Amino acid sequence: MEEKDYRNIHQPVLMREVVDLLSPRAGAVIVDGTIGMGGHSEALLSAHPTIEIIGIDRDEDALSIAKKRLASFGDRVRLVHGNYRDCVDLLSALDVDRIDGFLLDLGLSSLQLDRPERGFSFRASGPLDMRMDRTSGASAADLVNDASAEELSGIISRYGEERFAHRIASAIVAARTKGRIETTDELARIVYDAIPRKFHPPRIHPATRTFQALRIAVNDELSNLERGLEASFSILSAGGVMAVISFHSLEDRIVKGFFRYKALSCICPPDLPVCMCDKKVEMEVLTKKPIVPSDEEIDANPRARSAKLRAARKLDVS
Repeated sequence: MEEKDYRNIHQPVLMREVVDLLSPRAGAVIVDGTIGMGGHSEALLSAHPTIEIIGIDRDEDALSIAKKRLASFGDRVRLVHGNYRDCVDLLSALDVDRIDGFLLDLGLSSLQLDRPERGFSFRASGPLDMRMDRTSGASAADLVNDASAEELSGIISRYGEERFAHRIASAIVAARTKGRIETTDELARIVYDAIPRKFHPPRIHPATRTFQALRIAVNDELSNLERGLEASFSILSAGGVMAVISFHSLEDRIVKGFFRYKALSCICPPDLPVCMCDKKVEMEVLTKKPIVPSDEEIDANPRARSAKLRAARKLDVS
């Protein structure tokens, strides 16, 4: 599929809600830490004609599309190849030390899911890659073929929340004795056969959780999220908003916990009669419960069904 087609088929999740929550002031600088193909940024730039966007992404293919998509906005857009966890250093290189908003969309894009050569999906055979940044790091094939059964079981259990992690890991190790596991469909078949048929989930492919787990491990996604939230908070101006769209419980738990901690006024043990921690309320949570897509959005874009949007505003504690 040619790049020009993605503008028509890629639908940013919860786009209106993101634009409303960030609601930047005139002249604001917003960082889109996972700009992907630029859908959310395009909506923000169109709705707020004086703001600037700095878009960061590990995926050079996505940045190439975003560059074309956002070209009409001229110097209101700056794109950076990198990891949002390093946003302080990436922005420092642009002489930016304060931002007014920060957005993360942690889902995979159509560009990544629909291209078999990226290795994220088992719907078509492709190399077992799964790297967001194909210029560095070990691939999923490296992990599947080199990790021990114990390591694989831990990854699949922890990141995929898969009850049959041990059986799947053992099956992978047994299969690779006959030759390296190199493709997505090879791995999907191994996982399919490892899970007892009566326990196959009714609505998803049996390999879904394993593929999720390997992708998270290959890209160090949860560690990146924890570090990226802290880094972006450190350069967010008072009054600035952070908004994060997550797609599974592990991510959502991290985001919820981060916002909740920043909104606490005290972290002392509950049996302490007097507060001794001097903790300040640093954020106001704007979404008491996560915002989820409407039935209409899910009908139009089934990939949106598991999305959860949380947002919080940084307070002035000086």
